[in-house]
This record gives sequence, C-alpha cells and structure tokens, in this order.
Amino acid sequence: MRQRQIEEYEINPCTMFIKPFVYGTKVYSQIVEVNDEYLSPFKPIEIIKKSCEYFGSSFEGRKEGTKQLIGITHKVPIAIDPTNFIYFFPTTSPNRPECIWISHEHVLHHNRTSTEDTLVTFQNKHSYPFPVSYSSFENQLLRTALLRTKLMQRIEHMERKSFYFQKSKMMEASEQHREYGQFFDYRNRG
Repeated sequence: MRQRQIEEYEINPCTMFIKPFVYGTKVYSQIVEVNDEYLSPFKPIEIIKKSCEYFGSSFEGRKEGTKQLIGITHKVPIAIDPTNFIYFFPTTSPNRPECIWISHEHVLHHNRTSTEDTLVTFQNKHSYPFPVSYSSFENQLLRTALLRTKLMQRIEHMERKSFYFQKSKMMEASEQHREYGQFFDYRNRG
C-alpha cells in the first residue's frame, strides 16, 4: 500500500494505528487506516492531542478522565471520541519517541512472536508486528476495555436518568392538563 503525505489529520473510525516514522532527522507519523496509509509531518502524540481537541476535549482532560474512571495514571488509554467508539492506547509512555498508538476497536487478536514483540491482527485481517511484549500489549488492551465499559456505563446511566426525568415531566404535564380540563369543564357547565 502506498503512503500518501498529508498535512492535517484527525483520527477517525477508520484509523487503526499511528506509529513514529523517522524521516530524515525528524520524527513523522505513519498512519494506517483500514484501506489507506498516510505519512504526516507531526509526531503521533501531536496527532492524538489534536484529535482530542477536534472532538471537544484536551489530551490532558482525557487523561484526567481516564484516571477518574479507572484509576490508571501511566500509559493511559484515551477516549478520543467515545460516541464513535474511538479509543486508543499507547504501547509505551507517550513521552517516548517510539510510542505507537493503537485503536482498541480494530484489534481482532494478537500473538506473541518473541519476548519483546507482538503480532497484532486487525479487523481488516492485516497483521503488523509491534515492538511491545505480549503481556504489556494484553494489559493495555484490557485497560482500554475497562475504560470503554466504565464510560459506557456512565453514559447509559445518564440516559436512564434522562429518560425517567422526561417521563416524570410528561406525567406532571399530563396531570396538570387533566386538572386544568376539569377546572375548565366545571366553569363552563351552566
């Protein structure tokens, strides 16, 4: 697959992973989507941060949200856009230049290839080796699943509260309408 160079990029539901790519003396990003590959002049962490902002939050805010929801403070998975199930996790500390960001949604399965490498197969059936131990990859996958679950539980809880609130308001309005109707009928009887 040929890589196209792009200037601007926001993570989207098709983004599978973003990894650093040394281009001359600079670190760029290789962005792999389901059916495309891109090369961006920005580092992976810069694309992650920009994508968080694109979807209405800062990277720091998303990190703090993860900490509050599941108590994770290191190698934090990020809910870039929970409404579209866009959750990414880092393979190492995001401050390290070799950090790769992987979409939780696209991971189909993973296999140990050596003590320090994991072969990841994505939903589109393409496999890529990553320089991360199997146990570390598994841990990151599970942390991200926990984040997704906790966040979805909160969203569902709020939707239920909203539903019951709306239902109670409708019942209240119906009761008021019935009382008004009785009052109106009483006044018009001759």
